[in-house]
Amino acid sequence: MTDPYRDNTNNTDGTAGVTLRFREGSAARVRLLDRFRFDAERVEYAVELRAPGMSARVDGVVAWTLEAGLPGFLEELAAGYRGWEGERRWETEDRDLVVSAVFRSRGRIGLTWTLRPWREADGGWSASVTTWLEAGEQMAALAADVRHFLTGEPEQEN
Repeated sequence: MTDPYRDNTNNTDGTAGVTLRFREGSAARVRLLDRFRFDAERVEYAVELRAPGMSARVDGVVAWTLEAGLPGFLEELAAGYRGWEGERRWETEDRDLVVSAVFRSRGRIGLTWTLRPWREADGGWSASVTTWLEAGEQMAALAADVRHFLTGEPEQEN
């Protein structure tokens, strides 16, 4: 089975980006791309959100390699495949990327990806796209892909 979010697009450093679609064939998507290793502890990347009538991109999103970060958050969601109450949330240190998760019936996890750059500046903006994945295997595959994208470490076989 092909995962609907897998992307073969190469970034400038030869690494593949990660694309997550609302559903197969949908124009709504989230992309992590253009990874740049700033130094041994910091990686910068871009995040794009697209939906009918909307396109948003933030460059310079920072991931610290010594922290669990986004991959750790997604791995925790995958481990919670039996569900949870309420909303779980992760954000970058600068809060320019926020990911919130809710568990719904039939084992579906809704991930709302919000970009909010320049929160303090006049004319600041935000944009959000919600994607849905099956709890468990699809969420674990996404977590592995995001970890590989951010760290460059090979994906582990289960």
